[in-house]
Amino acid sequence: MTSEASAGALGEFLRTRRARVRPEDAGIVSYGTRRVPGLRREELAQLAGVSATYYTRLEQGQSRNASEAVIEAIARALGLDDAERAHLRDLARPVRTARRRPARPDTARPGTVQLIGAMTEVPAVVLGRRNEVLAWNALGHALLAGHVDRDAPTRPVDRPNLIRMLFLDPHTRELYARWDEEAEHVVASLRLVAGRHRDDRELAELVGELILKSDEFAALWSRHVVRDCLSGRKLFRHPEVGELELDYEVLHLPDGTGHRLLTYTAVPDTADAMALRLLAHHAAQRGPVPSAGSDSSAGRSGPAARSGAAVPPRLRPGRDLRTGDAARPARATSARPTA
Repeated sequence: MTSEASAGALGEFLRTRRARVRPEDAGIVSYGTRRVPGLRREELAQLAGVSATYYTRLEQGQSRNASEAVIEAIARALGLDDAERAHLRDLARPVRTARRRPARPDTARPGTVQLIGAMTEVPAVVLGRRNEVLAWNALGHALLAGHVDRDAPTRPVDRPNLIRMLFLDPHTRELYARWDEEAEHVVASLRLVAGRHRDDRELAELVGELILKSDEFAALWSRHVVRDCLSGRKLFRHPEVGELELDYEVLHLPDGTGHRLLTYTAVPDTADAMALRLLAHHAAQRGPVPSAGSDSSAGRSGPAARSGAAVPPRLRPGRDLRTGDAARPARATSARPTA
């Protein structure tokens, strides 16, 4: 991201946050008709204790060296949460202009791949900062992308990207029962990452591609919502085991790579847990997921016996474990962009 684009992102973020603050909530008496929602520039400047001229220059991208004290005062006046404050600080920092060497293809550490491979009953995925899949275990692949080649993460040229798939892949859209909610969360999280890594050309190219190819992504991106989505619950409509609701956790790996470990678990002794066990059994029957540099054709016998994933009694593939009925493919939803 160039310095000009970065300044534009800062101004856009400040305008969207300023627009959501009602004058009466900030203790400002409003006179006459307002042409735009939220606070005026001079009102926000007054609340932050800076001159209206200086704040206007900052919002218009003409001042790029705001002090930490000024940024904190503006954040306080806007009522920003922790993620928004961090994003504002990221955008206010000067963009690094040092020439960088071409980046090598990103890869998950062998120890991390070995770790998720041992997690036979927990779907696990290693993600890069752009949400590209660097590695997944058998159950992670079966849950999120069973229609995608299992070996794809080992090939940098055509690695799956969970955000690209969410907006552009019909199978992935059908997988999420609450697609609109999932889309809002991933775009808000991507906004946070984009502010933190403004010099990442591949990340900027991903955003540009999605803006061009998806009106829904473009509408969500324009809202400039930021959120650090580290945990929560998702409802899946899976083509093999029907509906299942799972809790997710995102763990940032402490090696400075920006890699994250995404895992899913089910509440014990529930229909969701039974469905996940059944999916684990299906995944184990397909064999282990090849790692980078391995020979994917060298299958080994008895994967189900080694996996430890027991098949729930009286359950058959293709049944919705919540109702006992035959699982039907989810209908594609016509998601509307959130204005």
